[in-house]
Amino acid sequence: MQTIYLIRHCKATGQAAEAELTEEGWLQAQKLASFLHNYSIEYAISSPYVRAQQTLIPYAELAGLTIHTDARLSERILSGEQLENWMSCLELTFEDALLSYPGGESSCAAADRAIASLTELLALGHSAYAVATHGNLLSLILKRYDDSIGFADWKGLTNPDVYRLSFSEGSLQAMSRIWNG
Repeated sequence: MQTIYLIRHCKATGQAAEAELTEEGWLQAQKLASFLHNYSIEYAISSPYVRAQQTLIPYAELAGLTIHTDARLSERILSGEQLENWMSCLELTFEDALLSYPGGESSCAAADRAIASLTELLALGHSAYAVATHGNLLSLILKRYDDSIGFADWKGLTNPDVYRLSFSEGSLQAMSRIWNG
């Protein structure tokens, strides 16, 4: 059995790749570190976005782990243009996984790259992984394993949030939210 602890980053100063955690976000990361320390995590990996990496820093220091990065865990780009009604546009991408906006990425394409990253992680053979990513991508990963996951579930995510995904021979056996911050 292998476990992936799928983590949404802590509260950040913005959405840009270089946005850092807020003061509150750093406190959340400390709390998250204590929470994760209850599990025997052997490998830590993050989106290359600063806020995702910073989310894992306190835990990695506590556990003596190196934080690896994978660009496939980066947040999904909804559009390359400013969308006035971005929330409605995002909701539509949960209903139509192939819908993409100019300069953006479809839900299907984003989920494909994230699942490829998780599949490669499992092939490393560790028993447990901490994976820090972003809310939209996290919800798309969950949706890939459970099609009932949708826009409302994305809206219900917290910063941070943690889901435990249990695998046997690369096949998902169980998935549950374990963070109650």
